[in-house]
Amino acid sequence: MDTRPKVSSLLSRLANYTNLTQGAREHEEAENIGEKRKARKSPQMGTFMGVYLPCLQNIFGVILFLRLTWVVGTAGVLQALSIVFICCCCTMLTAISMSAIATNGVVPAGGSYFMISRSLGPEFGGAVGSCFYLGTTFAGSMYILGAIEILLLYIAPGAAIFDSNGQDGGAAMLNNMRIYGSIFLVLMSLLVFVGVKYVNKLASVFLACVIISILSIYTGALVSAFKPPDFPVCMLGERSISQLKLNNSPCAKTQRDPTVPVNMSTSDTFNISEAPPLSPSAEKTTELWSQFCMGGEFNATCDEYFLHNNFTQIQGIPGLASGRMAENMWSSYSSKGDVTERASHPSTHGPAESSRHPYVFADITTSFTLLVGIFFPSVTGIMAGSNRSGDLKDAQRSIPIGTILAILTTSVVYLSCVVLFGACVEGVVLRDKFGDSVKGNLVVGTLSWPSPWVIVIGSFFSTCGAGLQSLTGAPRLLQAIAKDNIIPFLRVFGHGKANGEPTWALLLTAVLAELGILIASLDLVAPILSMFFLMCYLFVNLACALQTLLRTPNWRPRFLYYHWSLSFLGMTICLALMFISSWYYAIVAILIAGMIYKYIEYHGAEKEWGDGIRGLSLSAARFALLRLEEGPPHTKNWRPQLLVLLKLDEDAHVKSPRLLTFASQLKAGKGLTIVGTVITGNFLQTYGEALAAEQTLKHLMEKERVKGFVQCIVAQKYREGISHMIQSSGLGGMRQNTVVMGWPLAWRQSEDPQSWKTFINTVRVTTTAHLALLVPKNISLFPSNSEVWTEGYIDVWWIVHDGGMLMLLPFLLRQHKVWRKCGMRIFTVAQMEDNSIQMKKDLATFLYHLRIDAEVEVVEMHNSDISAYTYERTLMMEQRSQMLRQMRLSKSDREKEAQLVKDRNSMLRLTSIGSDDDDDTDGVEKSVEHKRVHMTWTKDKALQMLSNTQTNTASCCSTPEGFRDMLNIRPDHSNVRRMHTAVKLNEVIVNKSHDARLVLLNMPGPPKNPDGDENYMEFLEVLTEGLERVLLVRGGGSEVITIYS
Repeated sequence: MDTRPKVSSLLSRLANYTNLTQGAREHEEAENIGEKRKARKSPQMGTFMGVYLPCLQNIFGVILFLRLTWVVGTAGVLQALSIVFICCCCTMLTAISMSAIATNGVVPAGGSYFMISRSLGPEFGGAVGSCFYLGTTFAGSMYILGAIEILLLYIAPGAAIFDSNGQDGGAAMLNNMRIYGSIFLVLMSLLVFVGVKYVNKLASVFLACVIISILSIYTGALVSAFKPPDFPVCMLGERSISQLKLNNSPCAKTQRDPTVPVNMSTSDTFNISEAPPLSPSAEKTTELWSQFCMGGEFNATCDEYFLHNNFTQIQGIPGLASGRMAENMWSSYSSKGDVTERASHPSTHGPAESSRHPYVFADITTSFTLLVGIFFPSVTGIMAGSNRSGDLKDAQRSIPIGTILAILTTSVVYLSCVVLFGACVEGVVLRDKFGDSVKGNLVVGTLSWPSPWVIVIGSFFSTCGAGLQSLTGAPRLLQAIAKDNIIPFLRVFGHGKANGEPTWALLLTAVLAELGILIASLDLVAPILSMFFLMCYLFVNLACALQTLLRTPNWRPRFLYYHWSLSFLGMTICLALMFISSWYYAIVAILIAGMIYKYIEYHGAEKEWGDGIRGLSLSAARFALLRLEEGPPHTKNWRPQLLVLLKLDEDAHVKSPRLLTFASQLKAGKGLTIVGTVITGNFLQTYGEALAAEQTLKHLMEKERVKGFVQCIVAQKYREGISHMIQSSGLGGMRQNTVVMGWPLAWRQSEDPQSWKTFINTVRVTTTAHLALLVPKNISLFPSNSEVWTEGYIDVWWIVHDGGMLMLLPFLLRQHKVWRKCGMRIFTVAQMEDNSIQMKKDLATFLYHLRIDAEVEVVEMHNSDISAYTYERTLMMEQRSQMLRQMRLSKSDREKEAQLVKDRNSMLRLTSIGSDDDDDTDGVEKSVEHKRVHMTWTKDKALQMLSNTQTNTASCCSTPEGFRDMLNIRPDHSNVRRMHTAVKLNEVIVNKSHDARLVLLNMPGPPKNPDGDENYMEFLEVLTEGLERVLLVRGGGSEVITIYS
């Protein structure tokens, strides 16, 4: 049986042809409220009806009928062929990339926007989708302006409101275009608003107009080889004359006067070159004489070019066999106001002196780049098939075949039309944009068969149809962008009528299209939409190239005839065409897209679409990490890669949020930031708690505007968790080199005596790992990011060389707005045997080479006897250490140990060893304190502790008498000397830096013997006593700053 389709079925499908996108089809079905709703049928459209014809109709447009002949005449056949070829190559390469993307999955409504956004991410998708929307909207303006130009110049010239025959005819024509264009826009918008089903019903009519018009051009070109059409062109020398200004006057200087009898054999017309005719009584001047001379008399003063050249008539359409190809082969660019003349025969005299002469003038300055921008819109429209993927029976097969065949067809038509126009039409007629030299006929219409009206009527309806398609498609594209919710201020345009019709989007589209119509010039609007379409095509190629090179697992297009090199070539051509056609429009389009990109990046909704940019980021990160593994970073590249250790309370709130604020103020180094915390417990039971802790830290980072990562570790012991975090944080070369942690507040009275032990253990771990350590003390007094200090100093006490950390950190802090206006002072300590003057000079020279501005001061510390205060502080430190070793308190008795510390201080006052508060304490208070000690430690409590510990060690301290025995301890001499150094240094620091905004100190290392940990904490307390904000700094063992460039 013959399976070929019958003619009736083909005609039925053509009758039901629609060029609307699938979103519009859904709205059309929703409009039929009164009709019985039928079950939705499966998509039945094939390649020919669903892709090929819509693409064909969208590609063919107003430029083919109104501007292609002018492009050929101005650029010449060779350059016109190159313009068409470059533009067609651009769309062909884009179609190949688009076919690969479209066959890698279902493409819903939104077409190119959906493809780009899902391939390159919401930022690129929103930016390019917005540009594509603007391009489609301005395309509607261009089509409406083209329809008005056809109407006012070729169909009904008398309908013009403003007279274009006056002195300022150009401005009058622009005003006519604006008024009629606005009227047409309102009518078309109302038609789209009323219902897309009416637009759908007209689609087949518009398509028929396009096809018939193109066929008439080919038929007319073939017929002209045998019988050229009669369109005479009046020429003065080599210059063409506008026949609209002849008023039916003959193309001659003089003509026979019918009122005078003819006495001799003369011709009806007589051309003179130097003098009037011998028998002036039998001749009279023509209308042309009056327009070139100061009057109609024979002795009137005339234009020089008019006197030296004669009028002739040539055929505007000499035909295919006339050999005009050689004359039209080369370009003939002109400036605004130049007279249109034959390019192969330059004028023997100067240009026209006045625009009152009836020449055909160039209305704009032409160049190759301008013609590229004007012609490119005639090859757009290749997305029509991908926009309809939901209506296709087999979209994976139809989209590539239909789109590529449509581009091949239109490319052949354009290239062949360039050759036919160059071979059949006279050059001056080709360069006559509006057909003034052929009695105001459409130039391409003069070549058509059987009548110019075929092209005029066909092109008018086809441009109206294209305008309706643009006004139908652009609002739906905007609606698709708005519904994705990636651009917050566009959300309102996602709503519409009950059936989903995008009413608000249509209103915005009409307003933007009106802006294009107010420009009123087809030649100025065309480059604008060329920019937006070229940018869209550029990113389609980029999306395909990225997906191909990254080899993402989901990249499995059914269309196999693509390659990343073709996509890059298409991307390069798009970018080149943008700047070739109009570099300033290109910059504006890029700026618009860039602003939308940054807006979505900062304010848009976060979307995860598995886009190629994320894959590119992963590949780039992998490559960078592997490069960083090649060796340790150079000193010049050192920057603080922070691991910020935060602690959460029982309610999962951060205890010291200012620690993260301080880390954010150090981010002038632009390094890595990892915010970590430890959850104690079993990972299986506390996994949910760990996730909640991560979210808490992420919210805090967003609040403080810290860019970085969160790491939460679950461990049985807090100390082990911190050790694991320091060991495992980071990846490859992107590992932390600096640890930031808080000072254990009130560590003497802390409910958790392990807090200060964990602190010291962390110091030891960072030292072992060769990491720098920053410990802000009194972190709650540090400024927030909203506090800006206008004065003050950051004081650096450089006691020990630590690789330059003390020099670099103030520099980084001063890059932040909080610390920017603070000065920097550097103090160093000199012993008696040091030359302090030379030290100051050397340090100033060192800072000069480091390019750091700071005041330098050398502080001399003299040897002095150990004071009673130093002896007292050392004794207090050792007594507490011994008590802790003897008592071995259990977890339940930690509150008693905290009270014991207070009692110890009271007993020290009773024994009058000496204290800062001795002068303020009288005998009554001492008696009260004595009773408090006795009441705290009774005999029953002492017996209970004895039974708990199973030792006799607690008996020595269960009564006040036991404390008195401990007071007989003599402090260790080395501890006394260390305490003496800390006390004296603290006195100097407080004296010099009591008013400083921040003091940076070298942090001494912990003792090797863990038995001295308590003493270490006391030393640090004494060293920083009396200072408001202190940053203890411990270097990582490597140089972090250099004097070399």
